[in-house]
Amino acid sequence: MRGHHSAQGPGSQTRRASARWACDLYKDATQTVFGDGPGTARVMMIGEQPGDREDVAGEPFVGPAGRLLDRALAEVGIDRAEVYLTNAVKHFKFTLPERGKRRIHKKPSQGEITACKPWLLAELDRVKPKLVVFLGVTAASALLGKDFRLTEQRGRIVELAQGIPAVATVHPSAVLRAPDREAAYQGLVADLTVVARHQE
Repeated sequence: MRGHHSAQGPGSQTRRASARWACDLYKDATQTVFGDGPGTARVMMIGEQPGDREDVAGEPFVGPAGRLLDRALAEVGIDRAEVYLTNAVKHFKFTLPERGKRRIHKKPSQGEITACKPWLLAELDRVKPKLVVFLGVTAASALLGKDFRLTEQRGRIVELAQGIPAVATVHPSAVLRAPDREAAYQGLVADLTVVARHQE
């Protein structure tokens, strides 16, 4: 289990968290999925929300998108064990298809992102990373605002209100859905290369 390095503290905090959420996503989710990684990580990566696998496991980025992220991080020389991983929204939002049992990801609303923002800011304050990496536009807009354009600003270093440098790239799940998956993957690797060089 990756969570033994978590900066979030004991699991009891996770179990008690539902009483303090400002939105209703926790009612259908299996559990709250907090961030995971060293409490002194130099890099914090923020995704959109937990997926189906993450909701069941209670850990971020353990499904197919997480495995692709692991591959890309290894390719640019970043040790995932030294990265703090979290999401802008801490519960899995989904719809149920008419047939089948697989839960389908549904994009969180701006209100749900805003409701989770205090938790995200608390993680930033606790970890104090030297660089934040946004995985996808939803994650980026949580701290950079709704006007952020991933297509125009991906791979570029910007500064958060907290004075922390940040860079945005696509979410690994978008790579998995891309018509040209290899080209999308190489784009992700190129953006993560910026992250790796920033650590040199």
